[in-house]
Amino acid sequence: MHMTVFGAGYSGKAIADLYRQAGHAVSGTTRSVEKFGSLQALGIEPLQFDGTALSPELKQALAKTTHLLQSIAPGRDGDALLRLAGHDLRSLMPQLQWIGYLSTVGVYGDHQGGWVTEETPCKPVSARSLERVEAETNWLAAGKQIGVPVAVLRLSGIYGPGRNAFANLANGTARRLVKPDQVFNRIRVEDIAGATVFLADRLLGGIYNITDNEPCAPQDVVVEAARLMGVEPPPEQPFETAELSSMARSFYGENKRVSNALLKQLGFAFRYPDYRLSLQQLWASDTWRKEAADPA
Repeated sequence: MHMTVFGAGYSGKAIADLYRQAGHAVSGTTRSVEKFGSLQALGIEPLQFDGTALSPELKQALAKTTHLLQSIAPGRDGDALLRLAGHDLRSLMPQLQWIGYLSTVGVYGDHQGGWVTEETPCKPVSARSLERVEAETNWLAAGKQIGVPVAVLRLSGIYGPGRNAFANLANGTARRLVKPDQVFNRIRVEDIAGATVFLADRLLGGIYNITDNEPCAPQDVVVEAARLMGVEPPPEQPFETAELSSMARSFYGENKRVSNALLKQLGFAFRYPDYRLSLQQLWASDTWRKEAADPA
């Protein structure tokens, strides 16, 4: 088996590393050759991809690819990989058995704190979520056209080693914003990797929410991390008067509870099903400073 990961960043690299640990060959793309070393240190074949062309080296990797993972966000021009290879997927990847597409729970839009499942109709609000819905639809159609299952993984807010409330508290960027009744789900990067490999190994297609068990107010996570660190949490700030980027403010415009019941019904077990257990593990293992899939 050979997996090619388009966009071997935080999540993509964790997925590639876990798949490699299972004894499979893995290639991963990055925009910059300066990042080749970090991929090679994990046993991942590094390839350059900037979204404009498929290099001869990349085509060689695709020719032996059995499992394809697309983790690069689409843009105004759509999904870069589909734009370049959409009508040629089968000839480029004659051994292809499974496609995974990393999306976001942002496609559901705002549900005023209500629960959403994979059956909930999408009503995206932001331009980036609209682009995600289009990319999801196009990948599902492309897979159907060539007879390959496509798994769309809708991810909640991603955190883990190197990217978490502890790191934010340590570097002074943690904020305790309070918006009444606002909740978010989140997901540990290791569980993203585990869920992806679970679906890839079983050649399962369809739409799946990759999210924890416990949607909660975002300030609760900061308070718990501060408690474990033995420091005072930052003061509460009303959301309405906080200075935020337009992107950060848009996240608070969507309020929903995301269900992971479907994935659990299939037999997947989350290693970090809630933020309390997850933060405790990060603190006790002293891995909160270290980025996921970091060989150092």
